[in-house]
Amino acid sequence: MSLTTLSANDFLGRLSGFDAIIDARSEDEFALDHLPGAVNWPTLNNEERRVIGTLYVQVNPFEARKRGAAIAARNIATHIERELMDKPKDWRPLTYCWRGGQRSGALSLILAQIGFRVTLLEGGYKAFRAAVVADIPQRVSRLNWRVVCGTTGSGKTRLLQALAANGAQVLDLEALANHRSSVLGAVEGLAQPTQKRFDNLIWQALRQFDPARPVFIESESKKVGNVALPPALVDAMHGSPCLNLVLSDSQRVALLMEDYDFFVRNIESFCERLQVLSTFLGKTLVAQWQASVRAGEIEPVVQDLLRHHYDPGYLQSIRRNFRNFEGARILEPADRSPGAMTALAQQLIEETP
Repeated sequence: MSLTTLSANDFLGRLSGFDAIIDARSEDEFALDHLPGAVNWPTLNNEERRVIGTLYVQVNPFEARKRGAAIAARNIATHIERELMDKPKDWRPLTYCWRGGQRSGALSLILAQIGFRVTLLEGGYKAFRAAVVADIPQRVSRLNWRVVCGTTGSGKTRLLQALAANGAQVLDLEALANHRSSVLGAVEGLAQPTQKRFDNLIWQALRQFDPARPVFIESESKKVGNVALPPALVDAMHGSPCLNLVLSDSQRVALLMEDYDFFVRNIESFCERLQVLSTFLGKTLVAQWQASVRAGEIEPVVQDLLRHHYDPGYLQSIRRNFRNFEGARILEPADRSPGAMTALAQQLIEETP
């Protein structure tokens, strides 16, 4: 029998050498977050885990373990029949559950008894999570950041996308968070990741970057929608060199009409989101905007949103928090088009050491 263990820190240092990474937790636990590249083989599924947990509390642990063992054995047999019949003897899986205990232990023991070379992650997902959180500040500190600033609608995301498409290193936090980082920033049809998943995605991106080359990032606040940035990343952004992206007001309005076209297509959804601003700007002004939107006069409302809400708040925040903003280099693309952003991205890449 070949069954070894691996610490979470050692796993972070290699992330390879396994033919499969198997998460033995339930479907809901897996959905909240999981190890990079993991597949889900629940030893107990969502409902089974609930039933056994209730039995554990209301009857006693011994009865719960007996019932749980019977269910787990059936589920493991199903996984083996479905996934392993074509696997060679030298197939090498890594397994884990919440704390590296009973669920992944049962699966690991059976796989090892079959003859596979199994590695069990010590401490399970909980230990992995702690190791990731501890590793993020170290990775952040080794990188050379370039912070892309600019008022709402100036094309920061478009520039980041053009930079990435042309080979630059980019950490696109809004893409990872499924949110455009504003009151109206929810992305239609996409839920935000959990905080644990967001941290994991940031860590996976960080470990891909070369410290010898700059990493471009947008001037985000401490939260993107409902998820928070790692404090070390916020601190690094606040102290790093800034680039100030500038577009004319007419170009900014046109860009926002394009990027938020789902609000243009769904007037009532737009009006509903505007209602959130009543607390900040007053019910009278918001009601006027809602009436204009329903009358088809959307562009003037977008212009007013920039003037009365987004620009004042953004400029106040950026000057207060980003220490190098006042000396930022001004970037002025020809317009909002992909071609103009690509030309600017290429220029930045050529000039960046």
